[in-house]
Amino acid sequence: MDLLESLINLDGVSGDEHDVRDFIIRECKKYVKNVDVDKMGNVIVSRKGKKPAILFLAHMDEIGLMVKRITRRGRMYISPIGGIDPPILIGQRVFIKGKEKIQGVITTDEVLNDDLVPNTVKMEELFVHSGLDAKELKKKGVNIGTYMSFGSNYDCCTLGSKDVISGKALDDRIGCYILLELMRNLKTKNEIYFVFTVQEEVGLYGAKASVFNLEPDYAIAVDVTGHEDRNDTMILGNGPALTIKDAEMLGNKCLNEALQEVAAKLNINLQLEVGDVGTTDATSIFASKGGIPSAVLGVSVANIHTTIGMAHKEDIVGAVKVLRGFLKNPPAKCWA
Repeated sequence: MDLLESLINLDGVSGDEHDVRDFIIRECKKYVKNVDVDKMGNVIVSRKGKKPAILFLAHMDEIGLMVKRITRRGRMYISPIGGIDPPILIGQRVFIKGKEKIQGVITTDEVLNDDLVPNTVKMEELFVHSGLDAKELKKKGVNIGTYMSFGSNYDCCTLGSKDVISGKALDDRIGCYILLELMRNLKTKNEIYFVFTVQEEVGLYGAKASVFNLEPDYAIAVDVTGHEDRNDTMILGNGPALTIKDAEMLGNKCLNEALQEVAAKLNINLQLEVGDVGTTDATSIFASKGGIPSAVLGVSVANIHTTIGMAHKEDIVGAVKVLRGFLKNPPAKCWA
């Protein structure tokens, strides 16, 4: 999965998706002629065909940080971009995107000075230490508003099992990878839109803007969801995930049933999710333009919304197969 590894290792914190966008544009142009970028920064790929017109979405952006304040000694206090739990950040490496990419470590006053860490840590207590003072940081182009991305010296890799990958930005470079794989062997007569969105992690804004000039009959957001093995409801390697409900939307029943039928014919297990937290780009789509029936298909990611997530290769391959099968005979219409 060299393509997936390349996607994961790119930096693309919400609002700074340029590197990911440029990479995806190059890949898309290998397979489809009509590749555009809208004013918001979304990549819009389209291919004419017969009705129904089908929209697939995946978001390019990832969670990250931004410099909020710099002290004279060079402590860079941080603002989160996307949903991040402060305690998981202590001791993590970040890449600071100044004129050049420099490294830093997230810490607190107590950790830095070998004191006991309090039981609760707030985001405003965290800062990044780079070994540089404020004047040195300024020379390197680091200012208030500078982006920081997560990463390590090895980036994307497999774990003890060669089937389990780990790395940053699995949410949602996995979805981007799945769309590129669909595009690579696109065998359908239907009109298709592939949209790679920006700023999903901070408010689903890219998806909301992307659909303005499109006329899809229905949409499928390809995104990731959490892992839950305590009660065996969402397990790595147990198949792709179909979101029936999340905190903000109900998946279209017709589309959900069509995807389940395809998976059953292919003998691929679909893990069904009924969730109470989180949502996806589909929330910005389903109530747009008079209503666009929408569903969410993806894979489970363990350690989601942390600096290093984990996913199973077979779940990703299974999601590609289900969507390819879906395109062979898509529903003529899927109203609620």
